[in-house]
Amino acid sequence: MTSLVVVGAGPIGAAAAQHAAAAGLATRIVLVDAAADFARGLALDLCQSGAVTGTSSMVEGTSDTSAVIGARLVIVADKPRDAGEWRGDEAAALVASIRTLNPSALIVCAGAGQDDVVERAVHERGLAADVLVGSAPEALRQAMIALAALEATAAPRDISLAVLGRGPTDLFVPWEGASVGGTRATDVLSPPILGRLDRQLPFLWPPGPLALGAAAAHVARVAISRRPDWVSLFVVPAGEGGKHRRGVVMSARLRDGRVRPMWPVLAPRDRVRFESVSGTAD
Repeated sequence: MTSLVVVGAGPIGAAAAQHAAAAGLATRIVLVDAAADFARGLALDLCQSGAVTGTSSMVEGTSDTSAVIGARLVIVADKPRDAGEWRGDEAAALVASIRTLNPSALIVCAGAGQDDVVERAVHERGLAADVLVGSAPEALRQAMIALAALEATAAPRDISLAVLGRGPTDLFVPWEGASVGGTRATDVLSPPILGRLDRQLPFLWPPGPLALGAAAAHVARVAISRRPDWVSLFVVPAGEGGKHRRGVVMSARLRDGRVRPMWPVLAPRDRVRFESVSGTAD
C-alpha cells in the first residue's frame, strides 16, 4: 500500500491532498495537523468528494506525526485557519523530526516561503540534500508556461521552459533554452513579447495556495510514478569538495525517491546571472 502524508491542513495542504487524491497518487493519504478535528473533518470532506469524482484513495486525518513512518513521500504544507506556512526554527525542527521518523521518504516543502527551511535543514541540521526540496518554483514555471502559450497561440503542453535563480527577486527564464512546439522560443516569440513575459514574472510570485498545493501534488506524481519528467524545484546542490552551495531554483529529475539536479547550459549572460545566486554557502 502506497502512503503519502501531508503535514498541515491549511489551504496549501488541503489543495495538495485534494489533487493527490483526485490523481490516485497513493492508496492512503494522511493529513497530519495539531488541530486533529480540523484534519479529520477535511479528510472526511475529501473522502466524500472522492465518491463524486470516482477516486478511491483512503484519506485520513490525525494529529499523530508518527503517521509519516513508512510514507513514500511527505509534503510539508501550512497550518489551518490562515495561520500560515511553517517557517524558521519551528519548520527546520519539523523537517528534522520527519526525517528521524522516516529516513527514506522524499520531503517536499510546498510553501512559497519555505526555501529557507530547505536550506537550513541541509546546512544547519545535516539533512541529505537529495531527499528534501521546495516545490513552489514548479507553480511559477507552470504559470509562465500558461502565459507563453497565450503569447504563442499554442497549447501549454507545447511549451518547454525552465525557471532558474533564487526567489523572490532573482528568478528568471532562460529563453535561449526554451521551445515552442519543438522550435526555439526566441524564433517564435519576438523580443518585445519576451520582454513583456520577463516583466510579468515578478508579479507571479508568490503563487496562491491552490497553485502551491497543485505543484506539490504534481511533484509527488512525478516522484511516485517514476515518470521521466523534470520539474523546477528549490534545491541545495552539492558544490566542489562536497560542500553544499546556496539553495537555488533549478530543473531536476526525481529518481528512486532522490533528487537529481540538472545543471543548465546557458547563454553567457544567463550563466553569469545563475552563478551569482548559486555560489557555495559560507
